[in-house]
Amino acid sequence: MSERVVLAYSGGLDTSVAIPFLAEQTGGEVIAVAVDVGQGGEDMDAIRKRAL
Repeated sequence: MSERVVLAYSGGLDTSVAIPFLAEQTGGEVIAVAVDVGQGGEDMDAIRKRAL
């Protein structure tokens, strides 16, 4: 089984760059988790597309 890394994903530049970096460094699967906590102003679909 390959290694998995879970990333608390904000959708910003820093965490967007972290996804391929972590995948390359660990050789594992990166799971990005973004949570809508009700603060508003964020389009979760746009965040999802950035993560992919």
